[in-house]
Amino acid sequence: MARKFAKDRFDTHTRAIDRVGAHRAPRKKGRGWIGFWWALGATALLIVVGVVGIFAINNKLDFSDFPGLSSAGSTPIATETAIPTAEATVDPALTVNVLNGSANDGVAASVSDTLTAAGWVISTTGNANNDTEPSTVIYYADASQEGAARGIAASLPGSKIVVSSSFLDSGADLTVVVGNDYVIPEG
Repeated sequence: MARKFAKDRFDTHTRAIDRVGAHRAPRKKGRGWIGFWWALGATALLIVVGVVGIFAINNKLDFSDFPGLSSAGSTPIATETAIPTAEATVDPALTVNVLNGSANDGVAASVSDTLTAAGWVISTTGNANNDTEPSTVIYYADASQEGAARGIAASLPGSKIVVSSSFLDSGADLTVVVGNDYVIPEG
């Protein structure tokens, strides 16, 4: 049941003031869009700053093209430095394993003959774990053997060299896994 209170001075007011709610004047038409436009502008600004930031972080944005941002006396900064590579050598003191990773027969023996003719000592030949290797790879475990790996790569055109400890337990210093890209030379 609703309780009735005695009338007081707040219950009587003149109708000419058009008070609404807690004595607020009615809102002007169109004022609700102001907040929307501010939010839209702030969102667009944040998107632009984010995109510029991502391009700047990835070094895809060159600020030197903008007027007033590049200094005339500045020198360009080198983004890449040349990494010295070891010279290709033949070291008969190192042993080499040759594994056939291709689907062709006799490839390991052919590569072994090629490397022996070039001055390498072949310790063993055999088959790799699979016959689906796409390319020929020379594996070496120690950075001091990079020149020797490059020497083998010079004898096997198109081969790659990789630093890896995968073949350490084989006992050989270098391991050649012949891939399906190798073609047995005619002769």
